[in-house]
Amino acid sequence: MMAIPACAALALLVPKRRFLPDDASLGRFGILVSGATLLVGLSAVTAFDFSDASRAQLAVNRTWEPSIGLRFHLGVDGISLPLVVLTALLTFLCLLYTHRHPPAGGRLRLFTALLLVLEIGMLGTFVALDLILFFVFFEVVLIPMFAVILLWGGPGRRAAATKFILYTLLGSGLLLAGMLLIAVNAGTLDMTELARRHGAGVSHGVQVTGFLLMMLGFGVKAPMWPLHTWLPDAHTEAPTAGSVLLAGVLLKMGTYGLVRIAVPSAPDGARSCALALGLLAVIGIVYGALACLAQTDLKRMIAYSSVGHMGFVLLGIATLTPVGVNAALFGNIAHGLITGLLFFLAGSVKDRYGTGDLERIGGGMLGAAPRLASFLTFASVASLGLPGLAGFWGEMLALLGAYRPDAGLSRPAFVTFMAVGGLGAVLTAAYFLRLLSKITHGRPREGAAAVVAPSVYEYAAWVPLVALTLLVGVWPKTLLAVTSDPVRALFGGLG
Repeated sequence: MMAIPACAALALLVPKRRFLPDDASLGRFGILVSGATLLVGLSAVTAFDFSDASRAQLAVNRTWEPSIGLRFHLGVDGISLPLVVLTALLTFLCLLYTHRHPPAGGRLRLFTALLLVLEIGMLGTFVALDLILFFVFFEVVLIPMFAVILLWGGPGRRAAATKFILYTLLGSGLLLAGMLLIAVNAGTLDMTELARRHGAGVSHGVQVTGFLLMMLGFGVKAPMWPLHTWLPDAHTEAPTAGSVLLAGVLLKMGTYGLVRIAVPSAPDGARSCALALGLLAVIGIVYGALACLAQTDLKRMIAYSSVGHMGFVLLGIATLTPVGVNAALFGNIAHGLITGLLFFLAGSVKDRYGTGDLERIGGGMLGAAPRLASFLTFASVASLGLPGLAGFWGEMLALLGAYRPDAGLSRPAFVTFMAVGGLGAVLTAAYFLRLLSKITHGRPREGAAAVVAPSVYEYAAWVPLVALTLLVGVWPKTLLAVTSDPVRALFGGLG
């Protein structure tokens, strides 16, 4: 699955005059490669034994550096499989969308190569089962995303790219220190072995220190308040494909790392830091919603909404219960689908109106661009958590988990978190309805005319995300049946 984009990215180093001489052939090549990768990902779904979802399957386990016990160990279980498919799908849709709607600035060959390298890092993060290998893949995504923002971003791209790389590198340093602290004291780099032991052989102090370092490191990527400040600038300035992958996949790497590594390998540290994690999560929920109400730029508003939505994911993890962690994993997928769709639509709005400023766009989009407005309405309603759509289940289950947290945690504190999180959900509805009232309803701006109808490539990028949002919302067992057993196995040591 990773070899296909790797070989394709290397092939793009061949001089243009000899290989894919024009943008049309280059676009088709990107679609073909990412489509083949998606097919391999879907074949993994068909080969996966769902009756034993807690076991790492389809594994590759080879010696890498025997002197320090380092192995090239890959595999997938019920926790990582949905994220693998989501990553492959969003990358394919981004390259499909880019074929007809390339980013401003040209150099499509380099852009395609960077997206393929980005896909390697994202997929590798979700299938790595060795701590050092996980960290390598976790870092691989930084340079391609930095370059995508810097070379194809908006007017403030240089500052946004610099802030992105500085924050994420700082987080990576803390993360590496925390992982190595746990690994050295446990005597293994194997993630499955660390999860099986549930902290056995690692002292309480080491677990608390290791978990705190990893919480901060993963929290930068999540993003967790107050480590989120790189996110709005990066989203606002990034091209459409960059924003989709940043929101749809890169943010999930942080919360996935907490579930996969931090909590099972340092359960004592997780209990000690759970109250702080829950507090930061609910602050992020309310802060993100209030910040959205203050925004006048469409992409920036969606970016701040991610802070709030990922706050629900972090709250679910903080409860240290199967219900809460399943909510977090469900919320990861729902946010990837819905916010990916929102950023695709924001890009289409900007292409047609020449701006993302809500005041300049004005109202009346339902009359000027009825199909685009309809998709935007659907995505907004899904994001505010309407029952029957994907966004509802992750938030509702996270609040339910906060009502009944792990027995070792303070129930009054988490019930308070639940109440504050519920307020955040109400504010989420407020800012999305405000968005729709400003640009889809009301009087159109003076002199406004009908805009270009969506292209086939735009529909091709939007419709799968709409369909999956409906499927997962109406039938949540689609995901919960996959994640429940591995969650119980990973967190069995937490009581």
